[in-house]
Amino acid sequence: METGSFNSSASPSNKTRSRSPLQGQLLQRRKPQENLDRFIPNRSAMDFDYAHYMLTEARKGKENPAVNSSPSREAYRKLLAETFNMNRTRILAFKNKPPILTETILNEFSLAAYQAKPSKPRRNIPQTCERTLDAPDIMDDYYLNLLDWGSSNVLSIALGNTVYLWDASNGSTSELLTVDEENGPVTSVKWAPDGRNIAVGLNNSEIQLWDSTSNRLLRTLRGCHGSRVGALDWNNHILTTGGMDGQIINNDVRVRAHIVETYRGHHQEVCGLKWSASGQQLASGGNDNLLHIWDRSMASSNAPTQWLHRLEEHTAAVKALAWCPFQGNLLASGGGGGDRCIKFWNTHTGGCLNSVDTGSQVCALLWNKNERELLSSHGFTQNQLTLWKYPSMVKITELTGHTSRVLFMVQSPDGCTVASAAGDETLRFWNVFGTPEVAKSAPKANSEPFAHLNRIR
Repeated sequence: METGSFNSSASPSNKTRSRSPLQGQLLQRRKPQENLDRFIPNRSAMDFDYAHYMLTEARKGKENPAVNSSPSREAYRKLLAETFNMNRTRILAFKNKPPILTETILNEFSLAAYQAKPSKPRRNIPQTCERTLDAPDIMDDYYLNLLDWGSSNVLSIALGNTVYLWDASNGSTSELLTVDEENGPVTSVKWAPDGRNIAVGLNNSEIQLWDSTSNRLLRTLRGCHGSRVGALDWNNHILTTGGMDGQIINNDVRVRAHIVETYRGHHQEVCGLKWSASGQQLASGGNDNLLHIWDRSMASSNAPTQWLHRLEEHTAAVKALAWCPFQGNLLASGGGGGDRCIKFWNTHTGGCLNSVDTGSQVCALLWNKNERELLSSHGFTQNQLTLWKYPSMVKITELTGHTSRVLFMVQSPDGCTVASAAGDETLRFWNVFGTPEVAKSAPKANSEPFAHLNRIR
């Protein structure tokens, strides 16, 4: 017969054990010398002197209260009872007392627990910027996006009709392009994922694609918008553009007919665009105080695409957008001067998780890639950068130095340095996120199974 099958000829005692395995396990754990019963007191665990006292002397005090009428005598009696542990009410004992842990065991356990969780040293955040560069003729316009930092560690900034490149590895500066007065000024810049090509949005509704290594114009995208293009973002080979006309266009830069999808939902200028890390969801903010979440799978080339969520909680323009690097469906958004709030959204459900009033216009948001922190840049009155602890949203520090609203803020490829540009025509670099911990090198994978074993021949 196989293990675990039922035997009808088994004795009654076997039946009882098979129906109550937990009880059987408990009985097996008892030591053979205990032989305890829940209705018979355990004489070895009882204090017979105390039991005798409780049954005889203690009753006398209750029957003759006049004897113990003195307050001092009563206080002395209570003190004695506490000292000799005479306040117990139970006389009989049905099980042995548990063993008392020695102080050595407690100390060793406490020391091991303390050593298992060492306290993390507090990161030192410099209160002043480590470098300041001049940014003359930068447009003091909240709705534009004139600063970006590419994956090749080159920073681009639009100053009037000209786009300049600053190489962070050696500090060199070069001019990429200058547009004519009738086409300018430059209203947005965005590096492609390769860190070589860059998209440039213009005031005349055109978008130019440039090769930064050869300073060569690759192509010009026309027919997307009816006015200036203030917001850009890449999703692999798709360049998404947002214009003053309220439209959002997906452009496939590989093909001649580049317009592949159109998102219509904003009634005024689109000033914020951010694709999620997965490339599946797009967040857009506009001057109409609206925040939209679009799903890539719902995009259609034949008809305007319907939004996934339309979020109307902000009371001013929504420009600052940042997807959380450690939670894919978490989005942070910031409102303008009439709103002043940072809001957190679950983009799967469209629910608002939290809202924090910062007290001033929110211009840009950046997540720390190495810690659970969020950095925000602000306008009047302090024109500061504020570092928040997430999710408590407790202020860690505030960085000041700009004398005008901090409109633009970008992060270096390694996630350590932040560059901010403001209407005071300065570009400042802050070491706010610190140096990331060096990751342990992964062990090399074996090229074939059992490669670590010696061969027979």
